[in-house]
Amino acid sequence: MGTSRRRFLGWSALVAGLAFSPDVLGGRSPAVPTPAQSAGVFGLGVASGDPLPDGVVLWTRLSRNPFAPGGGMEPRPVRVDWEVAADESMTRIVRRGTVHATPEWGHSVHVDVRGLAPAADHFYRFRALGEISTVGRTRTAPAPSAHVDTLTLAVATCQNWADGYYHAYADLAAHAPDVVLHLGDYIYEKPIPAQGGARTTAALPLSAIREAVDLDDYRERYALYKSDPDLQLAHAMAPFVITFDDHEVDNNWAAAVPEDGTPPVPFALRRARALRAWWENTPVRVTARPNGTVVRAHRRLGFGDLVDLTLLDTRSHRSDQVNGDNDTGQNEHTADPSRTILGAAQERWLLDGFASSRHRWDVLGQQVPMADLARTVGSTRAVSMDGWSGYEASRARILDGAADRGVRNLVSLAGDIHRSVVADLRTSYTDDSAVRGVELAATSITSGGDGEDSDDGDRRLKEASPHVRFGNSQRGYLLNRIHSDRWEAEFRVTPSVRSPRGTLHRRALITIPDSTAEVDVV
Repeated sequence: MGTSRRRFLGWSALVAGLAFSPDVLGGRSPAVPTPAQSAGVFGLGVASGDPLPDGVVLWTRLSRNPFAPGGGMEPRPVRVDWEVAADESMTRIVRRGTVHATPEWGHSVHVDVRGLAPAADHFYRFRALGEISTVGRTRTAPAPSAHVDTLTLAVATCQNWADGYYHAYADLAAHAPDVVLHLGDYIYEKPIPAQGGARTTAALPLSAIREAVDLDDYRERYALYKSDPDLQLAHAMAPFVITFDDHEVDNNWAAAVPEDGTPPVPFALRRARALRAWWENTPVRVTARPNGTVVRAHRRLGFGDLVDLTLLDTRSHRSDQVNGDNDTGQNEHTADPSRTILGAAQERWLLDGFASSRHRWDVLGQQVPMADLARTVGSTRAVSMDGWSGYEASRARILDGAADRGVRNLVSLAGDIHRSVVADLRTSYTDDSAVRGVELAATSITSGGDGEDSDDGDRRLKEASPHVRFGNSQRGYLLNRIHSDRWEAEFRVTPSVRSPRGTLHRRALITIPDSTAEVDVV
C-alpha cells in the first residue's frame, strides 16, 4: 500500500516549489506553497482522515485571524468549494462539490467524500472567499476482500506545544505513511508560559496563558498548535485517524467526573465546549460530532484482509479512578468487576468486533496502556490507576474475550505515558497467565521535553516489570510496517525537541511474527 519513496519525493517537491493562483480550480495547475507559508483563510492548513475503501473525510477550517474569537471571521456561512484529483497537479478531477462553513461550528469543513477508488493516492484542495488552499495527499483503504501484503501505519500522541518543536512530524511526513493514528493529547488545556516555553520567540493568543475553559479558549489553543508547519505538513501528507485523551478537556477526567472537584454542571459545560472544539479541528466524520457531552468517538476501520483497526474511547464512559488516582498497588477496588474503562456498551461492541473479524491483525488504538507498567515504591508494586491497570476486571474481560473468539494476532497501540514501551498483554500480571498479545506504547511528540535513552523511570519500570521487552524515554513517534507474516515496529526518536532544528533516528526495530506474541528487539 505504501507510497514509494520516488513518488513521495515528486509530491513533496510539488508542494514545496510551486504557488497557487485563484484560477487553478478552473484548470491550470501551479501548486501551493508549503503549509508553513500558507496564509489567508486557509492558514490552519488542510487534513484528511478516517479512510474507507471508497472515501475519506476532508477537513479545513477558515480563519482570518486564528487567535481571535471566532477565528476573526464574520458570523455568517461561507461557501467552500472542494475537489479531489487522481494526480498531484490536480488535472484529473474525480470528485468535486460545495459545502458551507458555518460560525456555529467554527467555520470548519468536514467533507465525507465517497466514490473513490480503493487503495489509491488522492489529492485535494479547497477554495473560499477568492483564496485556494494548499494541496493535500490522502489515501483510501483497500477493499474489504482485497489481499494486502503491507500497510504503513504511524502512531503519534502527546504533543504539548510549549515543550518543544514538532521534529517528529517532519520525519513522519518524509515517510509518507498510508495512515496516521493519533491517540490523543493533541492539545493541552494547561496555561502556556507567557514566554512560550521552549518556543520562546512564538506569538501567543491571549487565551494561551490561562487554562482553557471556554469554547474560544479551546478553539484558539487548536489554532496555536495547528499553526506549526511540521504538523500541517504531516496532515497534508497522510490521512489521520484521531481520538482524544484527557488534555483535550482536563487532566485525567473520567466521564462526568473532573480531576479537581469542579461541580457537575460547570464541568459538563466545559466538557461540551472542549469536545465541540475537538470535532471542529479534526478530520473525523459527522457521526463523531458531539451533542453536548455525548460523543461516539469509538469506531472501526478495516484495511483489506490485513488489519482491523478498532479505535477505543477510554475517557467518555469509564468509571472514576480509584485509590485517589495515585500510582499505587492493585486491590479490591481495581479488581471490582462492576468497574469499567470502556463502559458496558463499548465493551460489547468491541467483543462483537472480535467475533466477526477475519483479519490477520486485530489492532486496538487507545489512549492509555493496557499492560501493567509497574514500579516498586517501597514494598508496593505500584501501577497507574488511570490506565487499564486500575480496571483489572475490564481488562480481563477484553483479553479473555479476544482469546475466546479466536483472535489470531492482537496488538495494542497506546499513548499517554511519554515513553516508548513494548510489553506483553496478559489478563493478570501477578500470576502465570497466558500472553494474549503485544502492546506497543508510543512516546510523546514533545510532551515532557527532552528525554534520555533511559531515565530513572524507565529503569524502575524494567526492574519491576519482567513482561516489558523494550523501553526508551526520548521523544518521537512509532512507525509500523505491517506485513502478512510479521509486524515491524520502528521506534523513531530525537535527542532534543527544545532546539528549533532536529532530526530523528531509529532507536529500535521490534518484530512480531504472525501467530505468536513473541517479539524480537533489534
